[in-house]
Amino acid sequence: MDKASTTDYLRFTLNGRRTCIECRPAERLSTVLRQRLNAREVKVGCGAGDCGSCTVLLDGEAVCACLMSARQASGRQVETVGSLVVNTDEGRRLAAAFHREGAAQCGICTPGMIVAATALLKTTRAPTEEAVKDALGGVLCRCTGYRKIIRAVRTAFDDLAEETDGGVGSRLLRLDGWPKVDGSERFGDDVAPASALCLKIIRSPFARAGFSFGDLETHRRNEGLTAILTASDIPGRNAFGVIPGFADQPVLAEGEARFRGEAVAAIVGAPETLASYQVQNFPVEWKELVADLHPSDALVSSNLLHADRSENILCRGVVRRGDPAKALADAAEIVEGSFATSFVEHAYIEPEAGYAEMKDRRIIVHACTQAPVMDQEAVAEIMGLPMSDIRIVPTAVGGGFGSKLDISVQPLLALAAWKTGRTVRLTYSRQESMQSTTKRHPAEMRMKIGVDGSGRITAMEFEGTFNTGAYASWGPTVANRVPVHASGPYRVPNYSARSLAVYTNNPPAGAFRGFGVPQAALMQETLFDDLAQKLGLDPLEFRINNALENGAETVCGQVFKQGVGIGACLKALREQSREARSEVAEWNRQAKSRGEKVRRGVGVAAGWYGCGNTSLPNPSTIRAGLRADGKLVLHQGAMDIGQGSNTVIPQIFAQALGVTATCLEMVGADTDLTPDAGKTSASRQTFVSGAAALRAGEAMRARILERCNAGPEAVISCEGGTVLVTDGENVHSLDLSLLPVNHDGYVFEVAETYDPPTSPLDSNGQGAPYAQFGYAAHLAIVEVDESLGLVKPLKFVAAHDVGRAINPLLIEGQVEGGIAQGLGMALMEEYVPGRTENLHDYLIPTIGDMPPVETLIIEEPDAHGPFGAKGLGEHVLIPTAPALLNAIADATGVRMKATPVTPSALFSALQARNG
Repeated sequence: MDKASTTDYLRFTLNGRRTCIECRPAERLSTVLRQRLNAREVKVGCGAGDCGSCTVLLDGEAVCACLMSARQASGRQVETVGSLVVNTDEGRRLAAAFHREGAAQCGICTPGMIVAATALLKTTRAPTEEAVKDALGGVLCRCTGYRKIIRAVRTAFDDLAEETDGGVGSRLLRLDGWPKVDGSERFGDDVAPASALCLKIIRSPFARAGFSFGDLETHRRNEGLTAILTASDIPGRNAFGVIPGFADQPVLAEGEARFRGEAVAAIVGAPETLASYQVQNFPVEWKELVADLHPSDALVSSNLLHADRSENILCRGVVRRGDPAKALADAAEIVEGSFATSFVEHAYIEPEAGYAEMKDRRIIVHACTQAPVMDQEAVAEIMGLPMSDIRIVPTAVGGGFGSKLDISVQPLLALAAWKTGRTVRLTYSRQESMQSTTKRHPAEMRMKIGVDGSGRITAMEFEGTFNTGAYASWGPTVANRVPVHASGPYRVPNYSARSLAVYTNNPPAGAFRGFGVPQAALMQETLFDDLAQKLGLDPLEFRINNALENGAETVCGQVFKQGVGIGACLKALREQSREARSEVAEWNRQAKSRGEKVRRGVGVAAGWYGCGNTSLPNPSTIRAGLRADGKLVLHQGAMDIGQGSNTVIPQIFAQALGVTATCLEMVGADTDLTPDAGKTSASRQTFVSGAAALRAGEAMRARILERCNAGPEAVISCEGGTVLVTDGENVHSLDLSLLPVNHDGYVFEVAETYDPPTSPLDSNGQGAPYAQFGYAAHLAIVEVDESLGLVKPLKFVAAHDVGRAINPLLIEGQVEGGIAQGLGMALMEEYVPGRTENLHDYLIPTIGDMPPVETLIIEEPDAHGPFGAKGLGEHVLIPTAPALLNAIADATGVRMKATPVTPSALFSALQARNG
C-alpha cells in the first residue's frame, strides 16, 4: 500500500494560524497537536478521555483532544491554553487568577483546567460554584484538592491584590508558577527531540510466570527494530531498590516475572515503526505459574518470591514500652478491633516519561523524578559506570506523592541510549503506569486499647501485616515507621506495636504520602471514637485529655521540650465541633420527622508524622553564589513536585540573607549543577533543605557583611546588579568587579549542609527516630443517604501545626490536596491488578467531590526547623480518612472496618444493621 492511500492532508486553524499537515486515518488530534505541531501545552495523562488534561477548544467548545480523530478538526478552529492566555481576556484573567490563588501546584492538569474554564467564562463572568464544578468536572487534578481552582475561576474578573513581599510568613506567589499556567512548563513527555528513537516495554500478562525468548535477532530484523533489550544486555547489576541492602527488583526480569506488568524486554525503533508494532508478536513464550496474591497465602506458601530468602517476609518492625499485657488486664475499659485497607494508586496525572542521550561518553537522562541523585546512583550501578558518567536532568514533575522516588523509565532509557548511541524516549501509557509502579501498602491490622477510670490511656497493642508486593521498594521504611506512629500523638505508657511486610505476586508497594501511617491511623483513631463512646465522653475531649505535651515521652521514649502542637490543633476544633454537632443533631431530628433516610454526622481524628528518614542520616545541601554583576544565584536541588520547594526554600534563604526572594536567580535540580538536597519525600524538604538554605543564607550574609566591615544589623539590598549594605548611617556599595571570580563565575560562593539529629532505635524501638514531628487534627461533616449507602462530605476543618508558616498560601494548597487524597482513600479508591488499570475504572475524587475546607494554621515552633518550621505534606492525609469514617459512624451508628467505604459496602453494612 502506497503512502498516498494511508495518509491525507488535514487543514484547520490552530491558535489563529491556518495549518496544513499530513494525517493518518486513525490519528488522534492530541497526537497531531503534540508530536507534529509541537503544541506541548496540550497534555496527555490517560489517552482515554478520563483525565481531561488534553482539553482544547474546538470552535469554542471544550473537548478532549485524545478522544478525537484529528480529521474531525478539519476546517475548524482549535485553541490551546498557550493561545488563550495570550490572546483572550478570559484566558489572561484565568492564568493570573490561577497564579494568584495557588490553583496550580504541579501544573500538569492546569492547561486543561484553564481551557475548560475559558469556555465557561465566555458565557458568564460570575459563575456559581456549581457551574464551575459542571464545567470542570471532566478534568482531574491530584494535587490541589480543587478548592483553589474553584476560587480562581469564580474570581477571575475580580481585581484582587497579590502579596509580593516574599519574606517568611508571606503569601508569596510561586516563583515557578507562571509557566504552569501559560502552558510552557515542560514535563517528562515534553522534552525529547523529534529525532529520538522510541522504546516500548514487553510486560508479563500474568501475576507470576516463567518465560523464554525465541529468535530475537531475526525478529529485530524482520520488524525493522533498532534494538531489542533483555536482562543479558545490562552491563552492571540487574537490580535496583531505594533502601540499602534491599535492591531486589530487576530492571528486566530474568526467567521469571513476579507480578502482572513486570518488564521482561524492551524494543527500540523509529516512532513510526513502534506505532504499528504488535506486542503480541514479540517472540516470548509464557508459562503461567501459581501466584500468591495475599499475605496469608504467601506466609505459608512454598513458592518463594526470592530464592535468597527462606520465607516470603521482607522485614519486621517493633516498638515496645512498659508492660501492655498487665496494663490491659488492669484497665477499667478496653476496646479492640481489626481493620483492613486496600492497594491505593498514586494516580498522578503525568505518567512516567523522559529521554536519554549520549554526550561526551556520558549518559544524560531527562525524566520526571522525586530524587535525582538517587536516580544517578541507581543508573550508575545498573550500567556498571561511575556516577560521574551519569547525569540526571529532571523535568517538571506532574505529581509524585512517593511513587516517583522509585526509578521507572530511567535505567531502560540509559541502557537503550548506551546500546544504540542514539537519543531514545519513553512514555508510559496510563495502563503501564498503573500496572508497574508502586502502590500504597494494603494493611490488615489489629489493635487493643485500655484506659483507666478517668479515661486516660494506659496501654495499646498493635499488629499490622503489610502487603509489600513483589519487591522491597519502601517496604522496610513502612514496616519501621508504622510501629513508631501507631499510637498516634498521645501519651501511652505501655505499648507494643509490631509490623510485618510480606512479599506477594502484586505490583510493588512503596512510598505514598505517609509511608503506612495513614493505614495505622485508621485503626487507632476509629477505635478512639469507639472508646470515647463507651466511656460517655466527647471524642474530641477524649483526645485532648490524652494528647502529648512538651516534656512528655513518646512511645519511643523521645522527649520534645518544645513544638508538640497536637493539643493546640485539637483545641482549635473545639468551638466548631460543638457547633457542628448541635447543628447536625437538629438537622437529623428534622430529617427523621420527615421520614427521610438521609443522616448527617460529625467526625474528628488526629495524626502526627515524623519528618525525614527514620533514625537514618538525612542530609541536604544548598549552594549559592554572588556573581560579579551583582546577581545572587541559588542552586536549589530539592525537587518541586507541586508542594512548593521552588518557592519556600528561596524564601528561607532570602530571609536569612536579608533580601527578597524575587531578586534571586534560580538553578533547579540537576546532578551536574546542584548539590544533593535529598529526596522529596517524608515531608522533609521545608525542614531539612530549608534548614540548609537558612545556613547558606546566613553564610552568604556573613561573607558580604565581612567584606564591608558592617555590623550584624546591617541591611543588604540587591538592585540593578548592585549590592548595597546599609549599616546605620553608612551605605556601602560593593564593587564586585574588584574581587576574583571562581571557576563557577562567583565572587562569593557558599554551600551548607543540614542533617537532622536522630539516633538509632534499640531492639525495643526506643530512641530518637525523628528530630521533629508535625501534628494535625481534622473535623469532617458528612451526609449519608442510607437508601443508597452514598456518603457526601459537606465540610472539613483542618488544624495543622506547621511550626512556622513559611508560606500560608502553599500551606492551604497542601492541606486541601491532602484532604482530597484522604477522601479518595476513605471512600472510593481501590487498585485491583488486572481490573482497575485506568482512570475510568479506578476512581479518584473529581471537582464535584470536594467540599469546602477551612484551614487553621497552628504555629508551635520547632527547635530545629528553619525559623521554627515543620514539614507538612504527609500530615494532611493521615487524619482525613479516619475523620470521615468517624463521621459516617456518627451519622449511621455503623462502624466500617475496611476501606474504601464504597456505596455498596456501606449499604450492605446498613442492611446488616437493620437485620
